[in-house]
Amino acid sequence: MDPGVTTTTDPTTDRVRAAVREHALSVSLALSAVALALVFAVALEFVPGGALPRAPDAVLDAIPHVNAAISASAAVVVVAGVALARRGAYDHHRRAMLLATGLFGLFLVLYLYRVALLGPAPFPGPESVYRSVYLPILAVHVTLAVVCVPLVTYVLVLATTHTVAELPDTPHERVGRVAASLWAVTFVLGVVVYAMLYAVY
Repeated sequence: MDPGVTTTTDPTTDRVRAAVREHALSVSLALSAVALALVFAVALEFVPGGALPRAPDAVLDAIPHVNAAISASAAVVVVAGVALARRGAYDHHRRAMLLATGLFGLFLVLYLYRVALLGPAPFPGPESVYRSVYLPILAVHVTLAVVCVPLVTYVLVLATTHTVAELPDTPHERVGRVAASLWAVTFVLGVVVYAMLYAVY
């Protein structure tokens, strides 16, 4: 195993970690493909809603509002995490980015659960606004979200398989800068989409 990588007392865990470290990009792409396949399977209604237990209507109705709060919080956490990295506070940066990942995971679980049961929320506003404003914003939001998945996954895999001292020799900082910027914009656009669906109209 390469020096500088923390080893465990379990040889199997060490071998897995070393393999992931050596093939970080391939592992990231594979994980991203699985995650995106699951998301699109639910979004395109390949997963029958009847296969899931149904929460009370009050819970389903609350999910968009909870997810908007999660998205806004995650955007703030990502921006704070970038600022912490620039100041060299790498331990706090790591915690912030793991928190952002956890928030994103929670958002995704809630969103996919609701979509599986109820389908995508219809736009309640005028057709002209739907075509000229809402649809382009939604398209950018979804596109950035898809692009972010492999970028964020790659950065996380690098971060979990390398020490802080080793990360400057990897694409972590370069890819992470792009991933964080797109991620924050994605979260903000998610709040905009929510506002157009549930507040403006």
